[in-house]
Amino acid sequence: MTRYAWARWGDLNAFFGLILDNLAVMIVLVVLVTGTEPAAEHRFSREFVLTQMIPGTALGVVLGDLAYTWIAFRLARRTGRSDVTAMPLGLDTPSTFAIGPLVLLPALHSGMTRYGLDHGQAMVFGWHVGAVVLVMVGAFKSVVAPLGTKVRQWVPRAGLLGSLAGIALALIAFVPLWTHVAAVPVVGLLSLTVILAALVAGHKLPGRIPGALAAVLLGAIVYYLGDCLSHALGWPIVPPSAHHAAAAWRAPELLPGFSRNVLWWQRVLWQALAGLPVMLPFALATIVGGIDCTESAAAAGDEYDTRTILLTEGLASVAAGACGGVIQNTPYIGHPAYKAMGGRAAYTLATALFIGAAGAFGWFTRWFDWLPEAAAFPILVFVGLEITAQSFRATPARHFPALALAILPALAYLALVAVDQVLPDRPLADEVAVSVQSLRCLAGGFIVTSLLWASALASLLDGKPARSAGYLGIAGVCALFGVIHSPLRPAAIALPQHVLAQMSRQPAIRCQSPYHWAAAYAMAAALLIVLHLLRSRTPCTGKAADADTAASPA
Repeated sequence: MTRYAWARWGDLNAFFGLILDNLAVMIVLVVLVTGTEPAAEHRFSREFVLTQMIPGTALGVVLGDLAYTWIAFRLARRTGRSDVTAMPLGLDTPSTFAIGPLVLLPALHSGMTRYGLDHGQAMVFGWHVGAVVLVMVGAFKSVVAPLGTKVRQWVPRAGLLGSLAGIALALIAFVPLWTHVAAVPVVGLLSLTVILAALVAGHKLPGRIPGALAAVLLGAIVYYLGDCLSHALGWPIVPPSAHHAAAAWRAPELLPGFSRNVLWWQRVLWQALAGLPVMLPFALATIVGGIDCTESAAAAGDEYDTRTILLTEGLASVAAGACGGVIQNTPYIGHPAYKAMGGRAAYTLATALFIGAAGAFGWFTRWFDWLPEAAAFPILVFVGLEITAQSFRATPARHFPALALAILPALAYLALVAVDQVLPDRPLADEVAVSVQSLRCLAGGFIVTSLLWASALASLLDGKPARSAGYLGIAGVCALFGVIHSPLRPAAIALPQHVLAQMSRQPAIRCQSPYHWAAAYAMAAALLIVLHLLRSRTPCTGKAADADTAASPA
């Protein structure tokens, strides 16, 4: 039997790529949920996120990558091959953009306004809600892991990937481009150019330095050089560096004294259940993504057991949530790329040890203060572009309209973010108020909306109007209880009569109540049922799929 060459020079490149991906996701979490005046803004403090949320989150990566390293050794021993590459595991980027603004911040807000907690207690409440949601998501993935293939049959790929594409394009790619890259163009655009050249176009850099590492180092050098020149010349080249007070490292305190009672955990559980519908689509997406990862690994020569890969990511998420983590884990799609770099198993082992040491000794608190966001966030632009491109590549051409439709609710959420920043709690003229309310309804639960809309249209494109009606019926039930199209700010899951009591008396706004949305979906579903019945009585003269293909611009 050939001895397994588990450590190669290529593992160094793979290690930097995997580490920077995970660090970028952690930076995203910090940026999304923290503020300069946390109590006044109803946000978390940087110190709290770095010392309480990040260590547990990192633990999921440690356990998952250690498990995948062991699985790679086992595959090498079973097959007698020396070139087995371990499956990469890391933090899930798309769901990070959901857990922050759609679960953690609403939970903190509820703690302060609904339960009368002070800011410190409300931060713990929001953290506990996020951790419980992660435990639920991990348990769900662990249970559904053996049914991964069935999930692919039940839910059209355009539905799962469409919701991801919307988040990837509107939030993962555009928001960092808007808020950080464009804000410091001499740093952000330079780093982005390196990312596009090395990672998108595939150009080799001198010395075979990894593209992500080169982009971050070059951006950091330019940023700090520009900062020095700004002080020397008295003319701003880059914004002044934000000197945050160093977060004093302390071990996560999972159960403060005030949280050790039944009432606290009842409130946490109810708030977590309200956020669960937002996160379950991401759990399904990582299951399907895990299947795709094992298939791509098999195509590259490493045939892993799909159920083992999926179960590992689910259990790692459960363990992370139990220890205070808030971001789910997922296998990364880049296995063939890491194999092409020459990586074997050392890069996942090194990632696990490095992330574990950083979480245990508080290194993250220093890194986040040192690393300029304008240098790191171009990586997210690449991630967003890659997820969007992969979504279209993995979707049948006839379902491209469904994929495009799924992006629209995410664009509504993006527009609402900008509107709420410009018009925070400000009285609006009637016409403007109606327009903003329409935007709020489209943005409410946009992830679930994207999944259901794309699934309904994909079924229609496949000539299955009855199945499409079923998706619209589910959407109607979700709209009735505020899972999607909630007209409230912040969006809330509640009984429709309670929502109606909180809405404006303006007739044009009340026409967007949960009752109206549910009735609209019911009528749309009924229309498709009628279409199905009429079609079943009409002899079919051709194949819908052929017609769709012929009509497709592709």
